Amino acid sequence: MEIYGIDHVELYVGDARQAAFYLGHAFGLQIHGQGGPETGLPDQRSLLLREDAVQLVLTSGLAADHPAAAYVQRHGDGVAIVGIEVGDATAAYGELVARGARGLQEPVRSEAGETTVVIAEVAGFGDVIHRLVERHGPRHEFLPGRIHITEPTCGPDEKLFSEIDHLAICVPSGELEPTAKFYEDVFGFPRIFEEYIEVAGQGMDSKVVQSPSKHVTFTLIEPDASRRPGQINDFLSWHAGAGVQHIALRTSDIVEAVGTLAGRGVNFLGTPSTYYDALPDRVGEVDTPIEDLRELGILVDRDHWGQLLQIFTESMHVRRTLFLEIIERRGAMTFGSGNIKALYEAKERELAGADL
Repeated sequence: MEIYGIDHVELYVGDARQAAFYLGHAFGLQIHGQGGPETGLPDQRSLLLREDAVQLVLTSGLAADHPAAAYVQRHGDGVAIVGIEVGDATAAYGELVARGARGLQEPVRSEAGETTVVIAEVAGFGDVIHRLVERHGPRHEFLPGRIHITEPTCGPDEKLFSEIDHLAICVPSGELEPTAKFYEDVFGFPRIFEEYIEVAGQGMDSKVVQSPSKHVTFTLIEPDASRRPGQINDFLSWHAGAGVQHIALRTSDIVEAVGTLAGRGVNFLGTPSTYYDALPDRVGEVDTPIEDLRELGILVDRDHWGQLLQIFTESMHVRRTLFLEIIERRGAMTFGSGNIKALYEAKERELAGADL
C-alpha cells in the first residue's frame, strides 16, 4: 500500500463562509473551489482552500440531519476527515478493511478531462474519518463533479506555508496504546517517537506514528489520569472525545510568517521573556537573532538532526479546542518536546483568562 502524504483536511464547521473569511484574510488560504447541492453534494456547503500543498475543505450542513451539523453540535468546529493520498485507493481500501479498519465508503471514481480521482473512506479515531485519495492527471481539479474549481479569491498574496507537517491528536486516558497499535497494524505506520511529560502536576503520554513516506505524521497524546487534570483533559471534555487538537503548517521562514500573521490580527500563545535568556545554552547557536524570536514568541528546540522553530496560535473557537501550529524545520525530525513545558504554561494562561 503506497501512502504518499496528507492530501487534504476537511473541517466540519458551523459557518463555512465565515471560517473561510478568517482563514483567508488571516492566514492567506484562499478559496479555490466550492460545492453544494448544485454540484451533487446534498444538504451541505463546502469550500476548498489552498496554498501550495496545503488543502483545507470547510463543510457546513444545510440540514439538521447532515453529518456536519451533527458533528458541530457534538464537537464544535473541528477536523472531521483526514484525506490521505494513496497510489491505489481500491487496493488500499481492501487492504485496510482486511487488516481491521471499518469501511465507510467503497471506492468511487470521478473524472473531468484528463483528471481522475478515486476516493474511499474508512473510520479512524473518535469520529474522524480517513479518506483515501488516488489522483491521476492534472492536480488543478480537487474532486471532479463535486467541487467546482473557481479562480482564487482576492486576498494576501504571500505564500507562507508549504504543507501540513503533522496533526496532533488527543485521545482519552487508556486509548493511546490501542490507537497507536491501530495505525501501526492497520496502516503500517511505525512508531518513531514516544515520551512522557510532566508539567506542574499534570502528566501526559505521547506516541508519534508516521507513514513510511514520512509525509503523514500523527502525534497521539493522552492525559495521565493519576495526575492533576489539565489542558488535554479540557480538550477531551470540550470536544466531547478524541479529536485533532492542532494542525501544524510547515513554513520555510517562520519569522516572516509569524510577523505577517500577527500583523493580520492572529493571536499566538505567549512565551515568557526569560525563556530566551537560556536559549543559546539549551539549543546552541540559532541562525536567527534571539531578539526577533523573543519579540514574536517563537520557540526553538534541537534534536539529533537539527533545530526546530515553532509557535502555536490561540484557539479560534469558542470551545478553545482546535488551534494551529506554525513550524519551521532546520533539519530537526522530532516535535519540540523541549518546548512542551513552555507551551503548557502558555496554554494554561490562555485558558485561565478565557471568557467561556
